[in-house]
Amino acid sequence: MAVQKSGATQAMSVNVDRKQVLVDALRRRIMTMEIAPGAVIDEQELAEEFGLSRPPVRELMRQMAGEGYIELEANRPARATAMSYHALRDFYLVAPMIYVATTKLAAENARPADIAALRAIQRDFRAAVDDGDLNARIFANDAFHLEIGKIARNAYLLPSLRRLLIDHARVGRTYYRDDVSDKAELGTAAAQHDQIIDAIERRDPETAGRIVQAHLELSRRNMAAYAVPEGMEMPPGL
Repeated sequence: MAVQKSGATQAMSVNVDRKQVLVDALRRRIMTMEIAPGAVIDEQELAEEFGLSRPPVRELMRQMAGEGYIELEANRPARATAMSYHALRDFYLVAPMIYVATTKLAAENARPADIAALRAIQRDFRAAVDDGDLNARIFANDAFHLEIGKIARNAYLLPSLRRLLIDHARVGRTYYRDDVSDKAELGTAAAQHDQIIDAIERRDPETAGRIVQAHLELSRRNMAAYAVPEGMEMPPGL
């Protein structure tokens, strides 16, 4: 005989669901820059949109601030984390260290189910590339690298990777160019994903690390090309 949930239990379940929907929506909006870096995030508007009171919204925003999506300061409204020149510089200084370390550990710790999960995400990534769906590609790329971080099974590296992935998504959204050269590079990026999976499956951390470093170099070059007007030579070091 099925046991019916009490009214209080049902209300709690609905509230938890709404909170998760809010978190997922806010993450997506920040990653796709529907909410621009540095833009104010209105707590009351979110509460009304998702049918929540302000205290749980405030709690969720504190959680997301800890993850790096939101900046909270005393006596000031919440804002989407800014993306300054210095933040981008720090990203490209630190990202190779974190991505390479997590990918190498993933190659040492991967199980058959992990490889299957990566290949499923990679199918989504390739479908997004083929469809020209920028947002779907960004989310699939995020899921791909996050899954590698989970496979690495390192409690110290995963939080750093999660923070990097926020700006990795926003960098991809900002510096994407819908031209032939960028589409060719997307094909290269997709092939590199496959090579990373193969190296992880073979338990070859050195090869996996080299490929993911080359993968990040594609992103850095796109950013540099965006910053330098067409016809100008790229400054040394970019």
